[in-house]
Amino acid sequence: MPTLPRLLYVEDEAETAAIVVEVLSDEYLVDHARTGERGLDLALGQRYDVMVVDRRLPGMTGAELLQAVRTAHITTPAIMLTALGTVADRVSGLDAGADDYLLKPFDFDELRARLRALRRGRGPGTRREIGDWLFSTTSLALYGPDGGRVPLTQAEADLLELLTSSPEHVFSREEIVASLFPGGSAGTVDAYVHYIRRKSTPEIIDTVRARGYRSGMPR
Repeated sequence: MPTLPRLLYVEDEAETAAIVVEVLSDEYLVDHARTGERGLDLALGQRYDVMVVDRRLPGMTGAELLQAVRTAHITTPAIMLTALGTVADRVSGLDAGADDYLLKPFDFDELRARLRALRRGRGPGTRREIGDWLFSTTSLALYGPDGGRVPLTQAEADLLELLTSSPEHVFSREEIVASLFPGGSAGTVDAYVHYIRRKSTPEIIDTVRARGYRSGMPR
């Protein structure tokens, strides 16, 4: 019998937590933490397939927890639960390291569906080293040698994911346009290469004269 995937659930409201744990236990091995500090200890000490984190927690908030997790280069997909529904709240939660955002009160079928979508599309192991940098396709971010997190746009992440999928291959601009920017041009590719280098380091993408681009740094 296959082992159920592991889920970390961080929620301080006892009644809500009891219901969610019961609902999710059919599909996951659920570890429940009542504080952000305990949730962080578990996240750093064990491997999880997905996390569900409430935003408002006593002491360390859910956003602070996820920031600490991402700084530690842990790219486990995470859904943030919150009663705060403004655009600014959603943006700050995603910037902190959440992959998805679900407003309270929520439907349990929707929570389960979003968890399945996260695990199917952007599960653990979607991390790639580029020299001293770590690229996470899960959290759409680069992590620098000092642990700093550099958020990427979807297009920037898609370009890095393509280049790192075959690090030795030199991708021509035409290949990249066909794969990522239908209707775009060589200039579109050059612009996104520039954006990524400006956010991180010029060496993160190699330019191969007259041929195109490849994943940079020592191989």
